[in-house]
Amino acid sequence: MRSSMSSAVFAGISVLLACFLANDHKAYAAAPNAAAVNRGVIELETGVADDLSVRLAGEIARIVDDGATRRVVPVVGRGPLQNLSDLKYLRGIDMAIIQADALEYARQQRLFSGTESLTYVAKLHNAEFHLLVTSDISTPADLAGKAVNTDLTDSNTAFTAARLFELLQINVKTVNDSQAVALEKLRKGEISAMAFVTAKPATLFQAVKPSDRLHFLSIPITPAVASAYAPTVVAATDYPNLVPTDKPIDTIAVGNVLMAADLHLLPERDRNLRTFIDTFYTGYQALLGTGYDPRWRDINIAADVPGWSRNPAALAWLRNNPQIAALPDAETLKGLFARFVDERRQASGGAPMSVTEKNALFQQFEAWQRGQAR
Repeated sequence: MRSSMSSAVFAGISVLLACFLANDHKAYAAAPNAAAVNRGVIELETGVADDLSVRLAGEIARIVDDGATRRVVPVVGRGPLQNLSDLKYLRGIDMAIIQADALEYARQQRLFSGTESLTYVAKLHNAEFHLLVTSDISTPADLAGKAVNTDLTDSNTAFTAARLFELLQINVKTVNDSQAVALEKLRKGEISAMAFVTAKPATLFQAVKPSDRLHFLSIPITPAVASAYAPTVVAATDYPNLVPTDKPIDTIAVGNVLMAADLHLLPERDRNLRTFIDTFYTGYQALLGTGYDPRWRDINIAADVPGWSRNPAALAWLRNNPQIAALPDAETLKGLFARFVDERRQASGGAPMSVTEKNALFQQFEAWQRGQAR
């Protein structure tokens, strides 16, 4: 009896297993071939794993991928200069998101031969330079000879921090721990500061409490710094526990650029790139809607990147769609202008301007702009 039951169970399992294997075989038999899988693929290298560029690359993929003829494969990079090297030399990398300061540095220093053949597709987001310090540090000059964490070696932060301290002529003792480790060391007083180039508000700093006795340090916008970076601020709205309401912190913005490899000798990849660019530009408005990172709303894909050439496919698209490349409408420009005035007044410690005052100043700006266009 027991033997016959065991035989029946075994027979049932055998039938189910046979069905499973048959269906599994059919699934594999129906799987696409290598040519189909690789059709329309673009490999896009991003910043490090927790960088905003990783999220933006994923969102780009959402509007470009169609499941059959177009696909974006994000690749996590190791830092801005490595990304630039990969874009120039690494097999398979078609595009990369690279910090603008690293692009400019590489061009000025001629770090890679033939970089002039690389082109840009669009200027993307800005990231802010954060400098969190212990209570005994009042100015960047106080950091001379002190331990300052600049994230992992070759990271975006490490590059920008080294360049910024050089522009400020401040020699610091560089430490290269991860940002989470650095924050704990800063709390314990084992280091004097930590630098972090990231889009505000950074989640890491949300956990900092007043009892930690840490604060952000303003960056002096010297002529040397202003020639390399755009000034900006971090405010209490970004970090309520770290920034006083009436005293925003002056700092710099670090641009990021979507760059393309020179693929003119590789017809299939060049065709994939041109298809990507057309789809990305055409579908860009979708990125401004709900469900996507709000940073897209601050990006103007028609903006120029000084010193670099726009990819021919992107240039052709903009010429065929001049309304996209046009200046913002009057109301949008007025809102941006008001925001700029508010930030600069806060940074300088001045009293806020009324709406009437800002409107009057904007009218003066429009009159000046008309005069410049003559």
